[in-house]
Amino acid sequence: MKILVTGAAGFIGYHLSKRLLLEGHEVLGLDNLNHYYDVRLKLSRLNDLGIDSYEIAMGKLEIKSQVSGFRFFKMDLVEDSMLMRLFEHEGFDVVFNMAAQAGVRYSIDNPRAYVESNLVGFANLLEACRQYPVDHLVFASSSSVYGNSQEIPFKVSAKNDSPVSFYAATKKSNELMAYAYSHLYNIPTTGLRFFTVYGEWGRPDMAAMIFADALLHNKVIKVFNGGNLSRDFTYIDDIIEGVVRVMHRFDEDNKGLNITSARYKIYNIGNSKPVMLMDFIHALENAFGRKALLEMYPMQPGDVKKTYADVSELVSEFGYCPTTSIQEGIAKFANWYIGYYDKMK
Repeated sequence: MKILVTGAAGFIGYHLSKRLLLEGHEVLGLDNLNHYYDVRLKLSRLNDLGIDSYEIAMGKLEIKSQVSGFRFFKMDLVEDSMLMRLFEHEGFDVVFNMAAQAGVRYSIDNPRAYVESNLVGFANLLEACRQYPVDHLVFASSSSVYGNSQEIPFKVSAKNDSPVSFYAATKKSNELMAYAYSHLYNIPTTGLRFFTVYGEWGRPDMAAMIFADALLHNKVIKVFNGGNLSRDFTYIDDIIEGVVRVMHRFDEDNKGLNITSARYKIYNIGNSKPVMLMDFIHALENAFGRKALLEMYPMQPGDVKKTYADVSELVSEFGYCPTTSIQEGIAKFANWYIGYYDKMK
């Protein structure tokens, strides 16, 4: 298939692109390469996909990868006319929207960035899928839509209209926007509520990367809510396995199986085994062979105490089964982290 992956230079978008290429699909990656975090990491991901960063630096719009089947466009989803021309010219079978302005805490001080990327950009993408129909639109939502829900584990059917961060509000808005477009224009659409993803090539603003940097440079790790937090940490390979399985939701070969035929559907995608924050830190200490310097802080605005995914629908419909323990996943992450940042010195 010909597949568009937005946010292809991002953490999940990069891993998804790599997996799709391994399966033999033609992949067009799109990313605006913004400066929310170190662009060198984004360029390194693209370089691993065979994209020459020099050509990006020279302002070339479209770059063909050295890896068979991959091309890259530097483009922002807010550029609606350019996006429309891309859809008209390419004729995509499947669209994965992994592009977003990420980060709960950043959204407190910089809400406009979330309006532009997560609302305007996503609306443009939906309109492109309407004007130039695709077989399936899969988009990234977030466990943050559940807020501080007391219904554990989080079920897709649970009440989730009380976000505690603006980032979460934009993700919930994405779900409503996608539902309306799917309903009005018959677009086959699937939303995925991701639960705390970690692993190689991760985002520098996420816990694994922040804590790893602190451990290796003898910095203090800020532990919020006195460490009384738990997250449904999910290793990136397990996440990508679930995403790829969901991509085939409307395949002819799957008719007659236990997969819902609804044109619009939301799934949780996580490990369904919450890990206490202190246990996560201990796993990092073991992997890096360092003792962490900890300072305790109160709960942060916009943060939640616990995330816990009910993934029963993914299990029953797609046979989804995360297999990576926190110890195994952190060990793989640590091995990559040390190798990558040694090269960057």
